[in-house]
Amino acid sequence: MPVPQSPADESAVAELRREYRYGALDEGDVSPDPLHQFEQWFAEAKQAQVLDYSAMAVATSVDGMPSVRTVLLKGLDTLGFRWFTDKSSEKGSALAGNPRAELLFHWRELDRQVRVRGSVTELSEAETDAYFYSRPLGSQLAAATSAQSQPVASRGLLEQRYLQLREAHPERVPRPQSWGGYCLQPDQYEFWQGRENRLHDRLQYRPEADGWLIERLQP
Repeated sequence: MPVPQSPADESAVAELRREYRYGALDEGDVSPDPLHQFEQWFAEAKQAQVLDYSAMAVATSVDGMPSVRTVLLKGLDTLGFRWFTDKSSEKGSALAGNPRAELLFHWRELDRQVRVRGSVTELSEAETDAYFYSRPLGSQLAAATSAQSQPVASRGLLEQRYLQLREAHPERVPRPQSWGGYCLQPDQYEFWQGRENRLHDRLQYRPEADGWLIERLQP
């Protein structure tokens, strides 16, 4: 039986480590409202010039099979966290079958992570149109060109379709009916701050009758 060959030096990978020294997370310093706490950290990520600080991993699950990908946050308020995509894509199909998801924000430069879990609903046609037509023309064309997650024979075929659409719609692209938005309404948050010696800080928010319960989790 052949011996499996690793493409990387396993010992070198196992030894990769660094210390986390950017800050601490204390119950007495956080907001009792997790949305306010998220907005504070989000603003600090922007101020720290974290690259793609609005990027978030979206994890879905259907029939016990998890699936995760990265998208960009496009809005947040008391109603939830919003993003846009092709609803016929893998993530759209997953949410149609199981409308719950978890978001993960990772701000490496600050040694911070935020997990947000909850139920997902589709955004209205009006809100979807408003965002779609706020995008650059090239992004509109790309959305109309691609049947997201579906196989394609070649990149050349995509590029040809893109050029045809650009010629047919030089100023305004009809929004594909499959393209839309989602909103995750949180029912759990977790804020993670890296600490020295891997003794990290983790604070979890869970809803209770008169607000949110804040619990410290072991790292």
